[in-house]
Amino acid sequence: MSTPQRLEEIIAEFSEAPREFKLPMLLEYSKKVPPLPERYAKNPNLLEQVHECQTPFFLAEEIDEAGRVQIHFDAPREAPTTRSFAGVVYEGLNGLTAEEILAVPNDFYTRMGLSEVVSPLRQRGIAGILWRLKKRVRADLEARQAS
Repeated sequence: MSTPQRLEEIIAEFSEAPREFKLPMLLEYSKKVPPLPERYAKNPNLLEQVHECQTPFFLAEEIDEAGRVQIHFDAPREAPTTRSFAGVVYEGLNGLTAEEILAVPNDFYTRMGLSEVVSPLRQRGIAGILWRLKKRVRADLEARQAS
């Protein structure tokens, strides 16, 4: 398992921050989730629901010819913690290769020290986001190899 540089920087940012700053820092990441592209907004069946999240949360991915993954999330603005997790994943992983994403440790978020400010149930959401993203990326790669 390997943590990409940008995600490692995010982890360090959080792990070094005092407890009282972690939640406000996390919530800032909710602003980093770009709007859902129109093709997904018009065809929600292209998105996969992340059932591990407490709120309705959906994701999609696209792998370009160079093998780089573009990540798309749909999370309600009324769910800032879930959107924040999406923002962390987006900032840390979007644009990386499929192989780099598949190599990310499944529990990377534990190194951020979020257990100080976010319940285990909420942390399960970020684990679910990464797990489903990896599942979809793996399926995309297998489909490419089969064709």
